[in-house]
Amino acid sequence: MTEPNQVWCGDITFIWADTCWVYLAVVIDLFSRRVVGWSMSDSPNTELVAKALTMAYLIRGKPKGVMFHSDQGCQYTASKYRQLIWRYQLKQSMSRRGNCWDNAPMERVFRSLKSEWVPEQGYGSLDEAKTDIGEFLMGYYNKRRPHSYNGYLTPVESEARLAG
Repeated sequence: MTEPNQVWCGDITFIWADTCWVYLAVVIDLFSRRVVGWSMSDSPNTELVAKALTMAYLIRGKPKGVMFHSDQGCQYTASKYRQLIWRYQLKQSMSRRGNCWDNAPMERVFRSLKSEWVPEQGYGSLDEAKTDIGEFLMGYYNKRRPHSYNGYLTPVESEARLAG
């Protein structure tokens, strides 16, 4: 990738909150590894991933022709989601079935989140999780956490250098 908004990728993970798992969908820009969209819910449904994609689409200025890469989870293959991809004029790409390495940058985001940020005992509520994880993704991860992929710049610094 030579600039932002060429390839985004997305995935879902789960976080413990109160007495149950809650689900987090994240979209990153592969150019800088910047988190550009996210959503949390108590259900891992198509609406969850659609909200994360819509956030990315709006935050990034409604770009056309972006390749969106994900696994073959039912949320990403649902007709409602594929229609959203079409409406936004994006292109869809999917990993080989059962191969998490095809979406390794997303797995890295989730590993960082869970090992560096999420409390060991989880969160007391979905609202608490949303607030704290939103700070991690849009604050710490994008603005303060250097990435080896970016030559040890943060995602925001990496994109700013290009705009330079």
